Amino acid sequence: MPRKKSVQHSAQHFRDAADEISTFLDTACANQSDEHISWLYDYAIIRLYREFEALMLDALVGAVNNDTATISATVGVDFPQHLTDEVCEFLITGGGYFDFKGRAGLINKLKEFVPADHYLVTIVKKDAYKDSLEQLGALRNFSAHGSYQSKRAALKAIGGQKISSSGAWLKREGRFQSIVAHLKNLATDLEGAAPY
Repeated sequence: MPRKKSVQHSAQHFRDAADEISTFLDTACANQSDEHISWLYDYAIIRLYREFEALMLDALVGAVNNDTATISATVGVDFPQHLTDEVCEFLITGGGYFDFKGRAGLINKLKEFVPADHYLVTIVKKDAYKDSLEQLGALRNFSAHGSYQSKRAALKAIGGQKISSSGAWLKREGRFQSIVAHLKNLATDLEGAAPY
């Protein structure tokens, strides 16, 4: 029998990775110009997004792998009781990459594979994580693309505050650290709810 995917382990890994990113910023920002610090925060939000995206894929793979009845009930196809991680990931990504657009897009993506009352959906939908999830995606896109559309989405996510770059906004008033703290709490909630 294949081993079950550990959502708990993935949550722990995410928290460790988020701490590494924060430590990197603390070290790298020393003796840097204001502009370079903004660039470092631009990098950090992209890296944090990448780690969060991996957590969400792992959690979804784990949800399907740990109980194939969840995906069977959602998509209306009977799957065998035991699927490998690779098969579960293929079912989710279709051989492509895992992608979602913002918090609402993530919730919709999760609901494609697990029921709406599944712990994964319930946790991601919590109001406590709403702003941080919306900011994470919008600020990451603004850092990565710098387009008019991505700036407009970032402005919406931060409540219309002035923004020249994601990094310039994130480095002020502990904003990046706040997003990290909320996402680590989300990971802790996943760890507590996951059976493995």
